[in-house]
Amino acid sequence: MASAQATTIERVISPGGIEAWLVHEPAVPLIAVDFAFAGGAVQDAPGKSGTATLAVSLLDAGAGDLDSKAFSDRLERKAIQMGFSAQRDTIRGTMRTLVENRDAAFDLLQLAVTAPRFDAKDVEISRAQVLSLLRRETTSPADIANRRWWETAFEGHPYGRPVNGTADTVSSISIADLKSYVHRVLTRGNLTIAVVGDIDAGTLKPLLDRTFGALPEKPELVPIANVAPQGLGRRIEVSLDVPQTVVDFGGPGILRQDPDFMAAYLVNHILGGGSSASRLYQEVREKRGLAYTVSDGLVWLDHTAVLLGGTATRADRAGETIDLIQSEIQRFAETGPTFEELMEAKKYLNSAFVLNLDSSTKIAALLVQLQLDRLGPDYISRRAAMIDGVTLEDARRVAKRLLDKGLLVTVVGKPQGFVSTKAN
Repeated sequence: MASAQATTIERVISPGGIEAWLVHEPAVPLIAVDFAFAGGAVQDAPGKSGTATLAVSLLDAGAGDLDSKAFSDRLERKAIQMGFSAQRDTIRGTMRTLVENRDAAFDLLQLAVTAPRFDAKDVEISRAQVLSLLRRETTSPADIANRRWWETAFEGHPYGRPVNGTADTVSSISIADLKSYVHRVLTRGNLTIAVVGDIDAGTLKPLLDRTFGALPEKPELVPIANVAPQGLGRRIEVSLDVPQTVVDFGGPGILRQDPDFMAAYLVNHILGGGSSASRLYQEVREKRGLAYTVSDGLVWLDHTAVLLGGTATRADRAGETIDLIQSEIQRFAETGPTFEELMEAKKYLNSAFVLNLDSSTKIAALLVQLQLDRLGPDYISRRAAMIDGVTLEDARRVAKRLLDKGLLVTVVGKPQGFVSTKAN
């Protein structure tokens, strides 16, 4: 696969007006297609959370004149990989195929997105699988902490609803609900596509129309309000008899289109972005051995942005661990990074970006995200200069902006030295 720096992105527009970003890479006889429909779980009807999740689990479980077994057999015989997932703001899809099976793969994808069957038997099988997942989540401290964090931070907003729904809401979803959802959300007007592999623009254009042309023209999306995370300063305990105490912590983040985003990206990496050199990792694990790992990351959505992190520790060290995380974040907000930390972060993030784009699959996923983030096809070539252009003054200013608003903390287990706080 060509390196990220050498990747040439071509904007392809079909005769029917469907756009895709294409990276033509003939060295490997594979084609990777990634796509997204804006909408996602936030478009679940009130009282029907989990509709998006259940709907997308059925897109490749029978479509057109092929029942679920026949559809699966066609995929397997041709070694075609296809998958769909529901996220808060998007429905994501992927398709992978050998070049020799290209036409069959695009035809099956066309059936999945334009003519899913939602046969009653398959709906009940998928519903049972989602309900089983939800039952497991009720005993998973990590899932409980995450769910409690989101429902507290975004109480009363669609972001506060669980993407997979609840046992009650999933049980209430009808086949009519599923059909209505895909009709409203799976349309040409909110579709983003990326294609990487051994296919040229001339070949791709008619395939785009053949695959996606029969979708409805425009989505019927319910408007979603912009929102900021609430509950900052709160500490919430969920009692659960488990060996380790799980901690989620977070606060306001920064939107992807914000001019300060790249500085915030660097600041977050230095604070707790997954590297063993991060401030939180060094303070929590290396110096005190309080946890195996600790990290945080920037999460940007269409209508909000958060900084969200987590760790797990012994119950008798939970209070100490949380106090340390909060004090270190506050200290970093006040002082920001050192010059040396900033230079190391720039070096790491530039190198890691290139090394991570070593396959058609990874590049296709990136191209979809770049389009959703409205960053332009030249972003890959501009990115290093944008990172290098962040000054120490920028980083220190943005550290205060990003980290000085307090945290919402959710803790699951039997924490000692930890006191829950009431809602403001």
